[in-house]
Amino acid sequence: MTTINGEVAHGFEPVREAFAANFTQHGDIGAAVCVYRHGRPVANLWGGIADPETGRPWTRDTLQLVYSATKGATATAAHMLVERGMLDLDTPVAEYWPEFAANGKADIPVRWLLSHQAGLVALDEPLPLAEALAWEPMAAALAAQRTLWTPGTAHGYHGRTWGWLVGEVIRRVSGRSPGRFFADEIARPLGLDFFIGLPASERGRVSRMVYRRPAVDLTTVPIEAVPEELREQVDAWRDPNSLGNRAFAVTDPAAIDFDAPEVQAAELPSSNGIGTARALARMYAALIGEVDGVRLLARGTLASATEEQAVGKDRVLVVASRFSAGFMLPTEGTPMTGQNAFGHTGRGGSLAFADPEHGIAFGYVMNHIVSGAEDVRAAALADAVRTSVAASPR
Repeated sequence: MTTINGEVAHGFEPVREAFAANFTQHGDIGAAVCVYRHGRPVANLWGGIADPETGRPWTRDTLQLVYSATKGATATAAHMLVERGMLDLDTPVAEYWPEFAANGKADIPVRWLLSHQAGLVALDEPLPLAEALAWEPMAAALAAQRTLWTPGTAHGYHGRTWGWLVGEVIRRVSGRSPGRFFADEIARPLGLDFFIGLPASERGRVSRMVYRRPAVDLTTVPIEAVPEELREQVDAWRDPNSLGNRAFAVTDPAAIDFDAPEVQAAELPSSNGIGTARALARMYAALIGEVDGVRLLARGTLASATEEQAVGKDRVLVVASRFSAGFMLPTEGTPMTGQNAFGHTGRGGSLAFADPEHGIAFGYVMNHIVSGAEDVRAAALADAVRTSVAASPR
C-alpha cells in the first residue's frame, strides 16, 4: 500500500481519501496534489514512486513534467505584460513581431494567438527536433507559415505551436525568453518550484514518466464497432493529414521524448513545464488573490484574461472546447470545481486551475500518463475539493 505523505486542513480530508484511492484504484504510480483556499494551503500531499526503473520514491520536492498545464503559466506571463501596458491583445502580432506578417497574417491580433483562433496549428514542413528546441528556427517557420483556416472564424487547439507563438510575442515585448520571464517575474517572487526550461542542476529531482496504452485502441477496430458519438474523432485519429495529427507533428520526428535531458532543458512554453503541484496551486492562488504579499494580476486584468473568447467544436480536438485568452475554461468534461474556474489540463492527467468563486487554487501532477475516458484521477480530486468546500463554505 502506498504511503500518503503531507498534510490536509480540517474539512479537506476527502482530498486525502481521493488521493489515496487514486493509487489503490486508478493507477497512480507517483503523484502529488496541492490545494490552496483564500491564499493558504489546505492540502499538500504526495506519494508513490518517482522513478519505477530505480525505485526512487516521490518526495515533497519531486518535480514532474506537466505537458499542456504549462500553458497556464505562459498565459499568466503574457497577461502580466498586458497589465504593465507593454502588450495589447487587440494589436496585430506583426506590430511586435514584424516577420509574422508574411503570408497574409498582418492583421491577426495577439488575442487570437492566445485563444487558439489563429489557424496556425501545424507547419507545412515539420522542423527537425533539434531546430525546434533551439527556438529561433521554429519562430521563423511559424512567422512564414500560412494559416490553415481564416483566422478568427474558428478555433482549434494549437497543442504545440501555441508555445512558440505566444512565447515569441513575450520575447519580443519583454526582451526575455518566456522561461526567463516566468522565472524572474512569477517563480522568484512566489518561491515556485516550476521551470520552463529545466536547469541542469534540477534534473535529478524530475520524475520519470510511465505511459499506459488504452485498453482498446479505437484506431484499429472496425469503424462500426466504435461508439457512434466517437466516430468523428476516431476518423480524425486515423487520418494522418487531419489537423489533430498535424498539430502534434510539427517536429521531425513527431514523437518527442519528454524524459530526454535536451527536451527538458529547452523552452517549450506549451508543453514542457516541470514543477510541483504545490507550485501550480500557489501560482493560481496568486492569480485570484494575495499569497504572502504577492498578487500576480489585478482583478480587472484577471477578468479580461479569463473572459471566454472561443467556444464550440474544436477543429483540432473534434469535440467542444472553450478558451479564454490563454486559459482553458470549464466544459462538461473538464474537472474543475465551478463554472467560473479557469486553468489548464495536461496530457495524461495533470491539471491546474483556480476557482475564484470559491477561493480555490488546485494543482495535480503525476507520472503515469493515462489518456481518454479511462482516466478519472484529476476529476476524483476535484470532486473531493468540491465536497470539502460544500461542507465548509467559508
